[in-house]
Amino acid sequence: MPRFKTALSATLALVLTACASTDINTLLTDASQDTLRSHENRGRDVYRHPIDTLTFFGLEPTMTVVEIWPGGGWYTDILAPALKEHGMYYAAHFPADSQVKYYQRALYSFDDKLKSNQAFSDVKVSEFYPGTHHSIAPAQSADMVLTFRNLHNWYMQRDLEGVNNALQAFYTALKPGGILGVVDHRLPEDRDEKKAKRSGYVKESWVIALAEQAGFELIDKSEINANPLDTAEHEKGVWTLPPRLALGEQDAEKYRAIGESDRMTLKFRKPDNK
Repeated sequence: MPRFKTALSATLALVLTACASTDINTLLTDASQDTLRSHENRGRDVYRHPIDTLTFFGLEPTMTVVEIWPGGGWYTDILAPALKEHGMYYAAHFPADSQVKYYQRALYSFDDKLKSNQAFSDVKVSEFYPGTHHSIAPAQSADMVLTFRNLHNWYMQRDLEGVNNALQAFYTALKPGGILGVVDHRLPEDRDEKKAKRSGYVKESWVIALAEQAGFELIDKSEINANPLDTAEHEKGVWTLPPRLALGEQDAEKYRAIGESDRMTLKFRKPDNK
């Protein structure tokens, strides 16, 4: 009998492990193709490459993942279902006490989204704003922190202090060995980042240097989200390009042909001994 119980326990453990380690590519593919996502959002996959990006960062279904400023939930549609069964997803959104009307509207809209479908029933909403709201998740609880096209916002709003505040908040939330995934609009290295500050583009070398100063180690980079057609030199900055098309119909076809911005994709790691 003891041998039978041992064998049964081992079998159950294997079954549970198999369930918990469902292939991440399958989960992401299913989520990305689900009718939960709007036609418009699915249409942007050609520029954002969500499955390739998340697998590059090393996403696993058992992870605790924090997404910073999820906005309308473009990545939420993919991350929440993929992590629902065995992981945990924190959406670190705009602060509820913000007086900024845009932030208020975005937060209300996101809250309505979470109530709209059971796929979002386990999403945990936290708050982030550099300098004031840093509790994105309990300290050293996250396996991964993801930020998509946000660093330039904090640089524009609060200069280097804003970016440094953000990186320190990420570092605090991550477990030792945890991963920070960064995607942002890339400024060519020969440009002056101060002159381009309002453009929405930042240098890859600049991001790497600031992350390393915060204690992170760069462990990989990818050209998954690169766009060689983007010169990063537009009248209204990155917002000239799709999806914003800030110039309206002026040269709209030209900008649609360029597509969305050239983007860096950087994978950092919090050292094990920190």
